Amino acid sequence: MINWLQNEKGEGHFKSSFFRNDENTDEFIIYADSDNTDFKECAEKCAEAFNHLSDTVINEICNGLIGCAEENGEFELPSLGNPAEILNYCWFVALYVDMESIDGEIAYAVEGEGEWGENIGFFINNNRVVYVGTDYLSYMKHSY
Repeated sequence: MINWLQNEKGEGHFKSSFFRNDENTDEFIIYADSDNTDFKECAEKCAEAFNHLSDTVINEICNGLIGCAEENGEFELPSLGNPAEILNYCWFVALYVDMESIDGEIAYAVEGEGEWGENIGFFINNNRVVYVGTDYLSYMKHSY
């Protein structure tokens, strides 16, 4: 459930069931296009989907994050026991809703940062990972 802070701007907060933010809590900001009459319903669908990502999708995100960390020449990634351990070295703070209507595919971008000093994120469409890296917002079709 989203706690709407600014209805006219489509900004709220919700709790993540898996990912953590930069303060190591489960509170995330969510942004939705308030010009869209269905923005609250679209945002709820995205938050719900985000909180129910499959282990396979989370693993794919984590492997993508490992790739981002490894590409950075200044950050030495410690040996990881499993891909999810990369989440000890990065955090996420915001979810951007990318849905045109309540009947559209569930699509959103998630924004964060890695200890290697880069803004990073990922884009999900229809419960599939489309992209993991620094250009996550460029995948949005309905930016606002």
